[in-house]
Amino acid sequence: MAKMKTIRIEAKLDEKFKVDVKAGNHTLYVDQPKAGGGNDEGPNPIEYLLTSLAGCIATTARIIALQKRINLKGMDINIEGSFDTEIILGKSRENRPGLTGINVTLNIDSDMSKSEKEAFVHDIESRCPISDNIANTTPVKVEIS
Repeated sequence: MAKMKTIRIEAKLDEKFKVDVKAGNHTLYVDQPKAGGGNDEGPNPIEYLLTSLAGCIATTARIIALQKRINLKGMDINIEGSFDTEIILGKSRENRPGLTGINVTLNIDSDMSKSEKEAFVHDIESRCPISDNIANTTPVKVEIS
């Protein structure tokens, strides 16, 4: 039987591009750099998406390591993606507005062999909710209250 958990956040757009986000007991800020018209008071939405992926990969890796008694000393995660800024600015419709791809590089600090690390990464990919949401279509319903 599925054990579902609902996650809820609240966000408020202030002046300019700053967005105050309430997530659990935390307040986060989304903004644009000064060159983009913001005040640079927080990462932009794409940076948060990549941050969320890195956090999920790391958390899932730690869960798996604890469950399988793998000596995971640490892990460096580097993620990058590119997108066409002309789309969000309404200057082009040539590409889609999202990232054209996401590249993840992991440096796993562990005594595992290369093949064990590959199996470990496969296990991470099969269990990471953020990776799944990026890789697969997740319905998004927007309503006006």
